[in-house]
Amino acid sequence: MKAVMINKNTSQQAIELEDKYGAHNYHPLPVVLERGEGVLVWDVEGKQYFDFLAAYSAVNQGHCHPKITAALIEQAQKLSLTSRAFYNDSLGEYEIFITSYFGYDKVLPMNTGAEGVETALKLARKWAYEKKGVAENQAKIIVCEGNFHGRTITIVSASSDPDARKNFGPYTPGIITVPYNDTNALAELLKDKTVAGFLIEPVQGEAGVVVPDAGYLKKCYELCKQNNVLFIADEIQSGLGRTGKLLACEHEGVHPDMLILGKALSGGVYPVSAVLANDDIMLCIKPGQHGSTYGGNPIACKVAIAALTVLKEEQLSENSEHLGKFLLNELKSIQADYPELVRTVRGKGLFCAMIINERNGKNAWDICIELMKNGLLAKPTHGDIIRFAPPLVITEEQLLECIAIIRKVVKSF
Repeated sequence: MKAVMINKNTSQQAIELEDKYGAHNYHPLPVVLERGEGVLVWDVEGKQYFDFLAAYSAVNQGHCHPKITAALIEQAQKLSLTSRAFYNDSLGEYEIFITSYFGYDKVLPMNTGAEGVETALKLARKWAYEKKGVAENQAKIIVCEGNFHGRTITIVSASSDPDARKNFGPYTPGIITVPYNDTNALAELLKDKTVAGFLIEPVQGEAGVVVPDAGYLKKCYELCKQNNVLFIADEIQSGLGRTGKLLACEHEGVHPDMLILGKALSGGVYPVSAVLANDDIMLCIKPGQHGSTYGGNPIACKVAIAALTVLKEEQLSENSEHLGKFLLNELKSIQADYPELVRTVRGKGLFCAMIINERNGKNAWDICIELMKNGLLAKPTHGDIIRFAPPLVITEEQLLECIAIIRKVVKSF
């Protein structure tokens, strides 16, 4: 085996190593990060940046939160993994904590967000056959155009993004797509009695922070109830304080039949995801029908308890709501000043997006490069959209500094 000596002070060498030895399934900004604390990260040369992506909302509690990392270290030194072949002394504690926290009978613990979505889809189908009376292999799931639920084969089968789908077929059957933010179209599809569930992001993250009309989620939930269809909320990115409420569904008083969580469920220090539902749904799964070697492991349990505790103790949802309104208003002010460059801004809580018009051959990527040079890290999506989603621990003083950077960079273009 060839040993490679890495000069940690050289970003270029680290980038070249990834390019040579890693799969080319990402296109990162050319910055090599070494350390993080709260809202701030530092590259290998020691330059400081504001993190305005928050690992796609995985570090809502900030980088390396001391209470979360302490829980990780303490449990890692005691017991890391038992598999579910045996009981462990952490899982039950976590299960009662998270089900009480969100108001459900049961939780099914997994590791990644995509696993959480796959779990919810399996549960919805099982429920359809055993409780709704759908004929075997006929159950359908309705998904929304523009969705992003992960990258497994079944999930890309539900995607309308050509990059996610092309040359990955054949696709999983039983998936129907409906336009997002269109309750009339949903009502029509729900007439099909073989529909098991409706899977939705309350705010579409990867699509560019697409916020539906007021009342949309509530109406969708009511339509599902009327047609005996499960309302399944993917709150992996929109949940856990990101939009100014603990869950984005709470803005309209919706309590999903199934709730999918991930990302900030661990504060970014460990892969933890979960599906929550009541007994009527969850108990359709029997021993041997679903599981995960790492799902519900002791480290994950302790980390998730700590991460959720931090969210409440530090009132991060409230901070997101307060500072999110300020951020959106400031972004709208920038748009008003530079309408030829900034086409649209939108958002909810500390979950905002700026849609960029290409000018003189410059696009959203170029703006993100310039933001990086000025000490703020953000990443474009779909070519023309820049998401702004800092850790929820950001202060008003820090946010003012970041808005000044964004304004300066937009003005320079």
